[in-house]
Amino acid sequence: MTEPSASAEHVDVLIVGAGLSGIDAAYHVTHGLPGKSYAVLEMRDSLGGTWDLFRYPGIRSDSDMHTLGFGWKPWKGTKAIVDGPDILAYLKEAAAENGIDQHIRYHHKLVHAEFSTEDARWTVTVERTDTGETIQLTSSFLWSTSGYYRYDEGFTPEFAGVDDYEGQLIHPQHWPEDLDYQDKRVVVIGSGATAVTLIPALANSGAGHVTMLQRTPTYIISQPTYDKVSAEMYKRLPDKLAQKLVRTRYLTSRIAFYEFCQARPKESRALLRKLLERQLPDDVSFDEHFKPPYDPWDQRLCAVPGGDLFKALRQHSVDIVTDHIDRFTPKGILLKSGQELEADIIITATGLNLQIFGGATLGVDGQVVKPADTMAYKGLMLSDIPNFAFIIGYTNASWTLKADLVCEYVVKLIQRMDETGTRTVVPRRDPSVAEEPFLDFEAGYVMRSIDSLPKQGSEFPWRLKMNYFKDILVFRKPVEDKALEFTA
Repeated sequence: MTEPSASAEHVDVLIVGAGLSGIDAAYHVTHGLPGKSYAVLEMRDSLGGTWDLFRYPGIRSDSDMHTLGFGWKPWKGTKAIVDGPDILAYLKEAAAENGIDQHIRYHHKLVHAEFSTEDARWTVTVERTDTGETIQLTSSFLWSTSGYYRYDEGFTPEFAGVDDYEGQLIHPQHWPEDLDYQDKRVVVIGSGATAVTLIPALANSGAGHVTMLQRTPTYIISQPTYDKVSAEMYKRLPDKLAQKLVRTRYLTSRIAFYEFCQARPKESRALLRKLLERQLPDDVSFDEHFKPPYDPWDQRLCAVPGGDLFKALRQHSVDIVTDHIDRFTPKGILLKSGQELEADIIITATGLNLQIFGGATLGVDGQVVKPADTMAYKGLMLSDIPNFAFIIGYTNASWTLKADLVCEYVVKLIQRMDETGTRTVVPRRDPSVAEEPFLDFEAGYVMRSIDSLPKQGSEFPWRLKMNYFKDILVFRKPVEDKALEFTA
């Protein structure tokens, strides 16, 4: 069992991760728990998480900023879909305006956290990533906001012959600042959100030719970069009313479309086909390249703002190949069909490696807790782990929508503990509730790591709907629950 050193600093709430979720959590602690001390640990040298880490050309969110932006800081830009640097600037502004940046401790990586029931507090071991020094902190409540993927490495499959390749091989998660792709032949392996963002950006900024190589097609939908309806609302209505209406409009349309896809997969397939086919040039086959073998939203839909990918296909600065890789060759990639794609640069936009809680280990009273042995309570706490919460956003909508709800709930939970004089709160698992996968989502990065994730239950409160409007009803109820054990 980890014993705190006599000099260990104590904070009431310890937030781990200074990305979008961490800033959201810090805001809610600042304004909802004004008497509490808090700190934000960040293992890197800057805030922003995903939006600071990824630097590849064209980096952007495929979620609109009216819902990706915080509920407490409405997005006022004219574009709904914005680039990564604009999102990062928004996050820095949000942190500075609320004094959150003064609470962030950079180069602090959480290694292990141990809860003592007797002391009702966490002792955390932190590694200084700049000096290698190890330090300790204690906290009454621990809040993981570090997302669910590894920041130090992306996923790259094992390709036969990769050492034979004489060109440059790059993963977008580690984009070289000095990469020269001007007039070069580029092959991008993948068809997910990163690939469909990167490909038109490369084609429009000087690459000689770009080939999108995919094993399986992905559902792709075009959406406007600039929203005329929202712009008119801002022009004609008071700011607060316009912000509320615009956000509600985006929320409603996104969630309604998801529910339609889930309820009517055949009709949604037909609709997506109709929308996409009219944007393709005659020499690009929809059935070969854009007809996935699964239903819409079994995996996340990819959005292309302004249809830039389809414009590049029509201009023939980009082409698309659907095939399996046989092996790498000195000049490029040999496909199972026998075709060889020659490339000066190959980019493996092949996904993420999942890692919850930033890779930190957790313990309770000297016993190491494996996340896979726990069940998620309301998608924000874990069974038998006291005074602990985490944020994992929606996979079918903007991440922040879920983050905002979790933040409101955690603040309300701590307020209730203070009101009742209780020191610990812990969800206790009902043995009659059956286990189900934590993420009901068939993306490759999820399926590769599903056995290492917590479980969710077959019924409420151990299972939630992937629906913001339904979750509001859950999170805004009083926090008392038969599954929650409060201890004085």
